Amino acid sequence: MADILTLGELLVDFTPVQVEGYPLLYSPNPGGAPANVAVQLARLGVRAGFVGKVGRDGFGRMLKDCLTEHQVEVSALVMDPRYSTTLAFVQLDAEGDRSFTFCRKPGADTQLELDEVDPGEIERCSILHFGSLSLTGDPSRTTALTLVRRARDAGKLISYDPNWRPPLWDSEEEGIRWMREGLSLCDICKVSEEELEMLTGRAGLESGLEALGEMGVHTAVATLGAAGCAFLSGGRLVRVPTYDTEVVDTTGSGDSFWGAFLYGLYTAGCSSRAALEQLTEQQLETICRFANGAGSLTASRPGGIPALGDKAEIEHCMQAFPLLLEP
Repeated sequence: MADILTLGELLVDFTPVQVEGYPLLYSPNPGGAPANVAVQLARLGVRAGFVGKVGRDGFGRMLKDCLTEHQVEVSALVMDPRYSTTLAFVQLDAEGDRSFTFCRKPGADTQLELDEVDPGEIERCSILHFGSLSLTGDPSRTTALTLVRRARDAGKLISYDPNWRPPLWDSEEEGIRWMREGLSLCDICKVSEEELEMLTGRAGLESGLEALGEMGVHTAVATLGAAGCAFLSGGRLVRVPTYDTEVVDTTGSGDSFWGAFLYGLYTAGCSSRAALEQLTEQQLETICRFANGAGSLTASRPGGIPALGDKAEIEHCMQAFPLLLEP
C-alpha cells in the first residue's frame, strides 16, 4: 500500500556524456517527473507508489526494474505491447540548465486508460501527486483528471506540478488551458517563475502566487533555481535560500525538491487539506529548507533518478554547503 501515490510519465532521459574523441554521446537514465518524485519519496522512507504506463519493451522493463529497485510500488504500472516507451533527449547549456527533445508520438505514457487503474490504489493513499504531462493528450488526460477528481472527493491531499514542456503541446494556448485545469483541482503545487507568469498572466512572484490562491490553490511554492524558493504566508512573500553546491546537471532537481517537500508535509501530518491549513509559516519554511537541500544535492550530480539523495545525504549537503544568499 502506497501512502503517497504519483501519477504520470515514466520515461527514459538520454543525458549527454563527454567522451574524448566523440562529439555527442548520450547515456540512458530512468526519468519522468512524477516517477522522480516517487523515487525521492521512497529514498526518504515513505511508502510511495507510481501510476502510469510504459511499453512492453526493453526500456519499459528497465524502468519498471528501476522503480522496484528503489522500493517504489509498481502494482499500478501498466506495460503495454502496443506502444513504445517514451524517450526524452536532454540538452544542457553552460550553466547546466536543460531543454528536451521527445520521442513520443504517441508514447506509452499518453495511453493510460481509466479501466487499467485499480480504484483501490487511489482509495488507499493519503496524498496523490500528478503532473501536467499527463494532460497533453487523451486517453491519459481523461484518466488523470478522473483519478484526481476521485481522490479529491475522497478527501486526499492533491499535489500538482504544472511542468511546462512546449514540444508536447500543439500550442501555448492549449497548454495553458489544460495546465490551469490541473490547478483547479490541487491543494498544493510547485511552479517555476516562467510557469507562474504564464499560468496567471501576472508579473512578479507575489502577484503570481496570490493569483494561484485565487484559483483555489492553498499552498503554492515557486522554485527559483539558484535563488531557492518562495511561498506566501499571511499575504507576505517568504523567500527561502538554497545551498551553494556546484551545479552539474539540473535534471531531476525540481522533482527531488518536490519529493522532499511532500516528505516534509507527510511527516508533519499533512495528509488532508484541513491539516495543511494548520501548518505554520515556520513549519513550511523548515520543509522548504530541507527540499532546497534535496534539490541542491541532485543538481550537483549527473542524471535524474541516479542523482537523488537519501535523508543522510541531504542533511549532509545542508551542513556542508553554505546558503546561497545572493545568487
